Amino acid sequence: MTSSNLTRGGAGTGTVYLVGAGPGDPDLLTLRAARLLMNALLIVHDGLVDPAVLAMAPAGARFISVAKSRARHTLRQHEINALLVREALAGHDVVRLKGGDPFVFGRGGEEVEACRAAGVPVEVVPGISAAMAAGAAAQIPLTHRDSASVVSFVAGQCKGLTEQNWAGLAGVGRTLVIYMGVATSDMIAEKLMADGLAPDMPLAVIENAGRPEMRVLRGPLAGLGTLVADNAVKSPALIVVGEVTARDDVALTQIAEMAA
Repeated sequence: MTSSNLTRGGAGTGTVYLVGAGPGDPDLLTLRAARLLMNALLIVHDGLVDPAVLAMAPAGARFISVAKSRARHTLRQHEINALLVREALAGHDVVRLKGGDPFVFGRGGEEVEACRAAGVPVEVVPGISAAMAAGAAAQIPLTHRDSASVVSFVAGQCKGLTEQNWAGLAGVGRTLVIYMGVATSDMIAEKLMADGLAPDMPLAVIENAGRPEMRVLRGPLAGLGTLVADNAVKSPALIVVGEVTARDDVALTQIAEMAA
């Protein structure tokens, strides 16, 4: 089924489109994502999808928010899965909008599995992930031939911080990007230093990447918790740990002053 023929319901089974909404700027949507959105009749969206992206939908489109926060979920994941399947089986095509990319900490894999199990056609439309968008917006290269040849993505609160093994993911020549790490920033710093990372390892906290209110805060690893608290950092925000965050004179000066 093409994007110009999205259906509102009727005979047959609809298709679920898992669409990456990127970091928030509508100009950073893929053409496929934009076309689907502009023809959508039913949109199931996360809380971090920017209103400017939602505004691209046609008049009369039905919106269902399944926003999640650390303390409150509108719907639990299994309920979201059931919602997508139920709407598709009723004959509706569903545009499932997710911030960033559906398959990078977006639980897109779980939703694909639920659709397949129910016999519902599903298509995944990739988006610019938060890590890529944040690095580009802050002009911080996640890899650089003089500073880092490895980049890793981890979740700062997925299934419990203490259960995650980050050994070897950060350090000289490596960049570590931490999603969902604002609330656990103190523990993240302790975890990394316990693994042998130097307290003065430079890092950046990038809040609202690619949006007009974007902030880039820099400091040493040991001061991560203080940096987040003193600046009242809120999600969406990423933590980038590694030498790539200090590749300009301003960054080097800021980090040296905070480490002193």
